[in-house]
Amino acid sequence: MNTFAPCDLPVINGEMVSLRPITREDTDRIVAWRNKPSVYRHFIFRQPFTRELHENWLATRVDTGKVIQYIILDKALEKPVGSVYYRDVDPESESAEYGIFIGEEEYLGRGFGTETARLFTRFGLDVLKLHRISLRVLEGNAIALRSYEKAGFVTEGIFRDMVKLDGEYRDVIFMAILNEEGKGK
Repeated sequence: MNTFAPCDLPVINGEMVSLRPITREDTDRIVAWRNKPSVYRHFIFRQPFTRELHENWLATRVDTGKVIQYIILDKALEKPVGSVYYRDVDPESESAEYGIFIGEEEYLGRGFGTETARLFTRFGLDVLKLHRISLRVLEGNAIALRSYEKAGFVTEGIFRDMVKLDGEYRDVIFMAILNEEGKGK
């Protein structure tokens, strides 16, 4: 697996989106996004998100390479609209867990998440040389499921009633994509 210092990560460009590495200047934006109901309702982690939590995340995860996090930009406007990341990056197993959220509600359902999923997955497989990228999604998040499938993720299993959120049990769907070229190496 290729490893990069956070300052050496490349900008990734697509047709509608541009992805750039996160900076500390993004903290207020990330905190605001993560506390929006349109974002946190899709997260298993439901604790109110604070500046301190995010600064700790940056110091203990992003700065150490355990997380690779980017900001999603509307390429035409250069407007930040969300974030995408790999967490639990494991160089030995060449694996990581994918996560994404669109923080600007007017960008939901417009293809920005799908293009980001494709771009960031290709980056993970081709540039970072990950063998396996996994993700978890709450059942009922049909838009995210379609986006992940378009990016090549395959459902591996459903964990029934895995979490209790807002007073009700929810299923969690586990998906993954493998770098087929990495098999047998």
